Amino acid sequence: MIRNMPMPDAVFTWSAEGEVPRAARPDDDDEWAAEGAVIRASPAPDGLRLSVTSHSPLSGVAVRWNRGLPEGCLVLGDAWERSYGDLRWEPPRAERALPWYWIATEPGGGIRGAGVRVRPTALCSWTADTAGVTLWLDVRSGDRPLELGERELALATLVELESHEGTAFDALGELCAALCSDPIVPDRPVFGSNNWYYAYGVGFDADAVLRDAETVVRAAEGTDQAPFCVIDAGWSEGGTAPGGPWDRGMGTFSEMADVAARIRAAGALPGLWFRPLLSRRQVPGSRHERLDGDWPLDPSRPETLALVAESVARFRDWGYELIKHDFSTYDVFGRFLQRSDHQVGAPRWSFADARRTTAEILIELYRTIHDAADGAIVLGCNTIGHLAAGLEHIHRIGDDTSGREWERTRRMGVNTLAFRLAQNRRFFLVDADCVPSTPQTPWARNREFLELVAAGGTATFVSIDPKTLTDDVAADIARAAQRVLAGDDAGGIEPLDWQSASTPRRWRVGDEHHVCCWEQPWGADIRAAAL
Repeated sequence: MIRNMPMPDAVFTWSAEGEVPRAARPDDDDEWAAEGAVIRASPAPDGLRLSVTSHSPLSGVAVRWNRGLPEGCLVLGDAWERSYGDLRWEPPRAERALPWYWIATEPGGGIRGAGVRVRPTALCSWTADTAGVTLWLDVRSGDRPLELGERELALATLVELESHEGTAFDALGELCAALCSDPIVPDRPVFGSNNWYYAYGVGFDADAVLRDAETVVRAAEGTDQAPFCVIDAGWSEGGTAPGGPWDRGMGTFSEMADVAARIRAAGALPGLWFRPLLSRRQVPGSRHERLDGDWPLDPSRPETLALVAESVARFRDWGYELIKHDFSTYDVFGRFLQRSDHQVGAPRWSFADARRTTAEILIELYRTIHDAADGAIVLGCNTIGHLAAGLEHIHRIGDDTSGREWERTRRMGVNTLAFRLAQNRRFFLVDADCVPSTPQTPWARNREFLELVAAGGTATFVSIDPKTLTDDVAADIARAAQRVLAGDDAGGIEPLDWQSASTPRRWRVGDEHHVCCWEQPWGADIRAAAL
């Protein structure tokens, strides 16, 4: 059962990084005050709404409920942006950050949890211990305290899951559905190619892209849906993950509208990758410090948003029907958010606008891309899904799989599919990343991953090195394409041993139980520990 979070037992604030939180005194039944800040909690039909006013700089708010977790329970949280092979059920750790939501199985069989509805204005995480549960709301603007001025900031809306009696997977699905009332998903199944995991941005041309399109079109024969052919990084100047400007391609990609037309003539729908917050040239909106040799852009500045919107509109004019935007979290924070800490709001650089929170600034970026896409499908990679839900049709839920090392696909792809699948169609269409076929990776393992992804009703992309396209591989891809494009996900999939394994082997697929073999003959490769 979903209900509003109850009123907090205590509220704390702080204004500077490292400062000890100050206890706010209750001023009324629904207000707490602390040194110029007033925090309000208001029950509403969609949950318990938290808001704040503050006449002095404010970095964060912590809200505490003195209802702890029992001994013997297991707890699962989400990831800040993509997951990095690190999601798992585990006993409560008081210091463990649980971004956005949490769910716990109790020894007596009950299941409970809580979460923040999507698109809050704070970066939100929970901690849970035997004495209580705390919600931490980071309201900084970059690495600076927020300057709210006279406005009241609607922080977040909270709900809790109480006494669920089904499976933990069903309970997580119920909680995710309650956290997003306005998901957008494509109005058609999504199957297609993406050339990253055999090309890695090097040594491919427009003819190679057309060959990819023909491969997935053959796989889709007999369906009434066209597959996608996505051109990943490497079509423009600047290296394997370059910045803009995004006004032209290089070599055989010099006429990007013609490339899109050739893909469409082959029977596929053209898609295109870009990195919106990095530029090879200094432009209005550039930060002063370089990143990866180029100039990161400040999304709090209107010049940046105008440039991003202009690029997306140009892609649409060229004829691209799926737009994949990538690296924006990395380009804002200067790192990937793979650590489960509370300091994600502290990037290497500040924003020009200290009057808005990091979350507000990122939401506006995602909305700018969505609006400029003008009906094209938007796929967000390295974006913060809890802020992008409702503004992205497809969300990459995990870090990269690999066409070079199966171990990375096992850790990243299988883990994120198991632990974030409950978000599928409740937040957006999830993308567990491409299934590669390359000489360096075992097709027997990749095929099992492909079968799960295709049966799960998620976005399904393949990255096929032509040297590996045997009759057997082509037949496997065709079976997956037929299933996805026919919408044949009746019953879906569910990880069955996910409470005891980080890459579950036992899965329910429709009405059947499948046992997957993810490890290679020597087991998991400890030499790949840095992946």
